[in-house]
Amino acid sequence: MKHLNLKIHGKVQMVFFRDCTKKKADKLGLFGWVRNNDDKTVSVSVEGDEKKLKEFFEWCQQGPSLARVEKIDEDWNREIRGFKGFEITRGIF
Repeated sequence: MKHLNLKIHGKVQMVFFRDCTKKKADKLGLFGWVRNNDDKTVSVSVEGDEKKLKEFFEWCQQGPSLARVEKIDEDWNREIRGFKGFEITRGIF
């Protein structure tokens, strides 16, 4: 079990990024959350099997078809939080 935090930059809001991220996480059996940030980025905090997290990260590099990902800040060195399910959230964590 690993934990991954992402901050995704580019055209990632108003393109169904959060909804598609949730669908991808659910399909892979990952747990955590995704949210829009005030600076027009998207943040993701996700946990699960390392192989599935790598597949998820690869998907995030492209995102849904309307998105244009410019860069991703990634942090693999976080403590496991024990999320239950995967949610679209609001606010600061």
